[in-house]
Parts: sequence; C-alpha cells; structure tokens
Amino acid sequence: MVQRIYVDDGGEVIERFVGVVHVTDTCASSLKIAIDNFFAKHGLTMSRVRGQGYDGASNMRGELNGLKQKILDENKYAFYIYCFAHQLQLVVVATSSEYASVSGFFDYLAKIVNIVGASCKRKDSIRQKQYDDFVKRIEMGEICTGKGKNQEMSLARAGDTRWGSHLKTIHRLLDLWKPVREVLIALSREGADGKIRGNALSLAEKMENFEFVFIGHLMLNLLRMTNDLSQALQLKNQNIGNAVRLIEDMKYDLKKYRDDGWEELMKEVTTFCSQNEIHMPNMEDVIPGRVRRTIDDEPQTYLHRFRADIFYQVVDLLLNEMNERFTKSNSELLMCIASLDPRDSFQNFDRERLLRLAELYSEDFSASDRGLLKIQLDRYISNVKNNEVFYGLRDIGELAKKMVDMKYHITYGLVYRLLELALVLPVATATVERSFSAMKFIKTDLRNKMGDVFLTDSLLCYVEKDIFASVENEAVLQRFQAMGPRRLQLPKDTSVRNKM
Repeated sequence: MVQRIYVDDGGEVIERFVGVVHVTDTCASSLKIAIDNFFAKHGLTMSRVRGQGYDGASNMRGELNGLKQKILDENKYAFYIYCFAHQLQLVVVATSSEYASVSGFFDYLAKIVNIVGASCKRKDSIRQKQYDDFVKRIEMGEICTGKGKNQEMSLARAGDTRWGSHLKTIHRLLDLWKPVREVLIALSREGADGKIRGNALSLAEKMENFEFVFIGHLMLNLLRMTNDLSQALQLKNQNIGNAVRLIEDMKYDLKKYRDDGWEELMKEVTTFCSQNEIHMPNMEDVIPGRVRRTIDDEPQTYLHRFRADIFYQVVDLLLNEMNERFTKSNSELLMCIASLDPRDSFQNFDRERLLRLAELYSEDFSASDRGLLKIQLDRYISNVKNNEVFYGLRDIGELAKKMVDMKYHITYGLVYRLLELALVLPVATATVERSFSAMKFIKTDLRNKMGDVFLTDSLLCYVEKDIFASVENEAVLQRFQAMGPRRLQLPKDTSVRNKM
C-alpha cells in the first residue's frame, strides 16, 4: 500500500492514498521491484522521493538488505524515519514485559477479563450489579444524574498489538471493581467445576491484594500519558518537528511524574482502597516472610517496596526505553529540522544548522543556492521575529501556512523549500494502517475474488471520500457517457433522471 505526502500550494501537509500493490512475497527485493513498477506506471520517479517510513519489521528497516536501505542506495536523500507510533508501542511493551510485577499484573488482568466475560450470564450479572450500585449511590447523593452520566459499561478485552486498549481495560476494571469481584466470589461458590471455582477464588483474592491495586493505578497513569502521545503522533497533519517536540515533552512529563507523582498516586490508591474495603498495609512496617536475595539483605518496609522497587523502577524503565527507542531524536537531521521551530519567538533558530540541512539535501540546493540561503536566513529571521503576525505559532506546519498567507514563500523561497522538505518526512504509518483497515469494508466475503485494479479503485474512492464528495454527479455521468457508445443518451435534466 502506497501513500504520498506532499505540501500543497497553501502550505498544508497532504497525505494521500495512491494505491495497493499485489506482491507474491514480502522480502525486501520483491517489495522494491513492486515499488519501481508502481512508480513507472504512474509516471513517478524515485529520485524525487525525500522521505520513507515503515514499522519495525526487519524486511523494511534492515540496515543491510532492508527495503529502506535498497531505496537509500538508489536515492540517498530519501531519509528513513522509523514510525514514531510503533516505537512508542515497543516502549510500553518492553516496560510491561521486563518488570516481573507489571508482567504478572497484566497476566492476572487478562485472566479476570476472560473468566468474567466467558458467558452472557456473567456479563448480565455485572450489568445488574452496576445498575444496583448506581441506584444506591444516587439515593445516597454520592453521584448525580444527567444526560451522558452513569453510562453502562463492560470489561474491555485488551489487544496484544494495541496497547492503547490496555488503558481501557484497566480503567473499566477499576470502575467495575465491586461488580467484578462479586461475580468472582459467586463463581468461587457456584462454579460448574472445581477448576472454575478455584480460578475465580484466586482471582478474587488477587483483587483484594494491595499490590495489585497499586500497580493498576500506576499503570493507568503511565498509560494515560503514553496514550495521549500515541494519539497525537497518529494525527494526519502531524509533522516531524512537532513529533520530536512531543517526544521531548513526554520525557519531561515522565521525569516530573517520577519526582512529584508519588504523593498523588498514594492518595488515589488510598481513596480506592477505602471505597472498596481493601486492606492497606502500614508503609513503615517490615514486610513479613519476604525472600531475601542475599544473606546480608536487610528487612524491607512496605514503603521501600512500593516506592523504590515498583514506582521508581517502573518509571525509570519507561524513561530508559524512551531514550533508547527514540535515539533518532538526537540525529543530525532532526536537530537541523528543530531549528525551524517557530515557538517562543523562534528561540531554536540556528543558521548554521539550517545551512547544514541544505547540505544534507544537496540535490535540492545547489552551491549557489546555499550561498544565497545564508543571506536569506538572516533577513528571514530578522523579519519574522519583529512581525507580530508570526507570534504564537506552535509548529513548522503553522509556520508554512502563515508564510504562504504573507507571500513569504516567494520572498524567502529557499527557506520555504527547507520547510517543505521537513514537512514531507513521515512521522507515523497510522494513515497507511487505516487504509488497510478499510479493506475489510471493500473486500468482503461476497467480494473475495475482487481483482487488484478494482480493489485499488474502490479503496481510492473510500479512503479519499472527501475528494470525491466534491465531484459533481453530472461530471461522472458525462465521463461515463463518453467512454463508449450507449443505447440511450443519459438525460441532462436531473429531475428526469430522478424519475428514471
């Protein structure tokens, strides 16, 4: 599936679905041949490509024989950007799998969702208990009624490849804590066999464990932070400069949460335990029966266990993964692009880095262009810093549109060319994946023998529906009429056509 990213005449970044290519296998060589044939068919040239982006599959981003390297061998200016959204996904996956307590929490979470959602009877029981709880709390004045409030909900099953779904799963479990626990207790007494009763009892006991509750609230807060970033990275109008800033903001927020988030987290957990009658240990007490790692290992308090061994370690692990996965944020290319950032009155402006960016794109900037760019950059920064029209801009996407509005893309054409190159670098593959998801609406069980050409044309109409919505029906009818001889001439009068 091929997507095209470009900057239109108004300075807006546009990402368009181009087509689907059928391949016999997914090795890098086959994919490269398919792309070359696709480009030749549509009159495109590889030499004009200025960015390529994929997920983390080895056949795509392999350093020696991956697709990105084969394209770079042919065009060194087609800079590769590893999908930011996929990298963030790997950060969360690594955090949840490498730390034993967190991994165990998600295992138990999946078991709770599976056993409670295994039958309609259990789901109905949760709904009824939830309804009874709403009625009781409304009568006591704890919650108020109104449009959109106190909506019925059910446990959400988490997906292995979509870690944003784990946020919903944890959130739903905490909201349905009492009904779920009551169903598990009922199953432990009335289950069909000993295995179901035993599993239900162990899960009900786990829900009454303070550590399980603590990790649930900790992961809920961390997943909320990463989910906001994930959603932002998948926006269609996202650009590379803004994405790098969002990553850095995320790292800052994590550091701040590590330093200042403990007290707030404990308040949330304490309130939750009080509402759900869960025993909360004294943080100053020594943990009884703890297995010592060494003979000299001193007794450990609950405070040290939950604050140092869980809270700090999980947040630090997440931070380390962010730094390791997003090493490209420190690469020369992205540091140069960051110099275009208009925030804080163009505080990040660096003429030398922008000149270096022009050197990296030497195909687009000749030696004479780079000489003129040096002079143009000085005039440009002096002008925009003193022009109130450019105050308050948030990213290079807004800067590009403002330059077009002010006709600065003509006055400072070389600077605007740098902006265009920065804007076409892909941030995430979310748009491509949405196009893949659209295939299930087009190629259904009844249309499973659809040919590649018909599939591409149908997907194009479905994915780019905003474009086709602007096409008049009359133009379509006339085009159809002109394709060949017809038995009847289609009427031009719309009223006559409607009667037909």
